[in-house]
Parts: sequence; structure tokens; C-alpha cells
Amino acid sequence: MDDHTALKRTPLYDLHLSLGGKMVPFAGYDMPVQYPAGVLKEHLFTRSDAGLFDVSHMGQVLLTPKSGKVEDAALALETLVPVDILGLKPGRQRYGFFTNDSGGILDDLMITNRGDHLLVVVNAACKDADVAHMKAHLSDTCTVELLDDRALLALQGPRAESVLGELWAGVSGMKFMDVREIPLLDVDCIVSRSGYSGEDGFEISVPNHKAVALAKALLSHPHCAPIGLGARDSLRLEAGLCLYGNDIDTTTTPMEGAIEWGIQKVRRKGGARQGGFPGADRIIGELENGVSRRRVGLKPEGKAPVRTHVKLFADAEGRTEIGEVASGTFGPTVEGPVAMAMLPIPHTAAGTRIFAEVRGKYLPLTVADLPFVTPTYKR
Repeated sequence: MDDHTALKRTPLYDLHLSLGGKMVPFAGYDMPVQYPAGVLKEHLFTRSDAGLFDVSHMGQVLLTPKSGKVEDAALALETLVPVDILGLKPGRQRYGFFTNDSGGILDDLMITNRGDHLLVVVNAACKDADVAHMKAHLSDTCTVELLDDRALLALQGPRAESVLGELWAGVSGMKFMDVREIPLLDVDCIVSRSGYSGEDGFEISVPNHKAVALAKALLSHPHCAPIGLGARDSLRLEAGLCLYGNDIDTTTTPMEGAIEWGIQKVRRKGGARQGGFPGADRIIGELENGVSRRRVGLKPEGKAPVRTHVKLFADAEGRTEIGEVASGTFGPTVEGPVAMAMLPIPHTAAGTRIFAEVRGKYLPLTVADLPFVTPTYKR
């Protein structure tokens, strides 16, 4: 979509322009890929201070149980995800994913127990399909509502707590994956201690009419700066976090995508609520017996990154193709290129040497453990 007038805009669109944001099409929205500082400086600033991201393009969905019992919404949602939702306590958030009948991943998401309802945050490119999916399967039990009156901000980095603490001192009492409704600038916001950068941080759901004022208040702090989608991608890749559509998709199972840690014991073989979700037979079988391929980290030699869809080979002559790069960029924190790919199991051990075909040459890479940086979540 080259015509920016055809793109949707978040409530912060004009603020992005005033800050010098370079706008690009992303998931149907006009979004800032970077600001005048540039992707590298924005990335490093987030690792050292606190970066503010506009993620209002994401979908915020309320699942409200018709019975008034949040447990009924939890059990209903468990028919679509291989995740323990019933055991999720009020004020807590959990990572999850919708699966299809073949065990593939329809989308990955964040799920919060808000006491009397569930809040589900889904990816921008998938939100219409996700809402339709939930309405088709959950409407007998829940009201499914896509919120269009709230923006979503992500404040990420080691100084995120001190920046947000200027507006609400109680933030220091929150732990990783805690969710609270707190007053910011005299309006109730839903704040989770989570994010997509590998750093400590927060995601803040704020009514549209207060989004710009809140963003400006946070950015007025000397240790907070606006960060675009370019640095968001390099940050999450260094942290070994999946981008839906690149690293996981409908052809990828949780075990292949190395996100089976999101499936709690109660939903696995022998658990109290084993199975009962789409693709359960395959997913539980792979948890027990393993898979033939798996997502791994890659570190190319030299400084040049290998990009998405670059072909990968087991040998330097290009005789045996074994996959392609799913995500690849330069990692400013690790001072070198980083990538992820889905490889056959015989090639997934850390230290394994493989080769990428770049402009007719076969460049060496080494399979590496994920993540590339140590997360700093506040446990």
C-alpha cells in the first residue's frame, strides 16, 4: 500500500509527525519506522534508558462471560488455546496462541484475567481474523468486543519503572506479567509489566482521548525517547522473540517454534485438562516425541546481516538446502548480525556451522542459543 491516505492511523499519528517520525505502511496502518535519531541509536537508547513505542495498531479484545463468572470465559477460551487460562489469577497476564486443527499457530497473543472478564491482545495483522475466530467459537459463552476507543503504548527499558513512576509511584510494586488498573493523568489505564524488547517495561492501554497527553508526559522525562518499528524489530530479535508471520505461522507448531514453554502441564498429557484445543493430538504428540525441525538462533560471521527468506545450506557449496532465514538484522547490542530460522533437528545444535546464499556466495553462520541478550524482566 503506497498510498498513505488509505492507511489507518493511530491516535498518535500527528504526534509521530511532529517528532519527525518516518512513516511507513505496516499491517494496514501508517506507523513510524524510525525518528531522526535512527534505528541504531533508538535501539541502544531502549537498552540503556526507556523507549516509548506506539503499538495502538494491536487489537485489544474483551471477552466478557455472559454468566458473570470469569471462569466460564477462561474455560471457553481454553477450547481455542493450549494454555492454562483457568489457573490465571486476577491481575495476571499470560502468553498464549491460537492453534488450528493441524497444530499450526493462527496467532500469538497476551491474555489477562481482569477479575470479571478477560483482555486479549492480538497482533495487528491478525486482529480481524482473530475476532471472527473468537466470535465463531465463543459467542455462546462470551461477548467478544474489539475495543476501538483505546490506544496502546509500550514503555521499554531499564529506566521504564522510574519514568512511569513519575506519574504513579505504585508501579514499583508490580512484577513481570502483573496487570493493574491505575490512574495516569486522571484517567484509568490498564498497565501490564511486560513487553516485546527483552527489557523490563510496561504496556499501557489508555483511552484514545488521553493517548497524546500521556505520550507527551512520558516523553518529557529526560530518560524517555520515541522509538519506531525498526528498533522494535531488532530489539525483539536480539531477545529471541517471535514475529508472527515470520518465525511462526499456520504451518508451525508450538514445539517447532520453540514456544512450547507456553503450554502449561495442566493442558499436556496427563494434565487435569489435557487437550481439548485445536490440533491437540499433534501438539501433545510432539511434546512427548519431539519434532523434525525447530526454530534456532543464528549468528552470521562478519558485520553484514542476512535477511528474511535468504536460503540456508548445510554445506559451503550449496548442495543441501536446509531452510531459509525467518528473521534477520543487525543487532546493535551484540554488535553483530543476528537471525532466526527453522532448521532440521540434525542442524540445530548450538555451534553447528551452516551457510547462507547471499548474491551467489555462501556465507558461514553458526547456530546459537536463544536469546542473544539476557532478558531483564522484573520477576
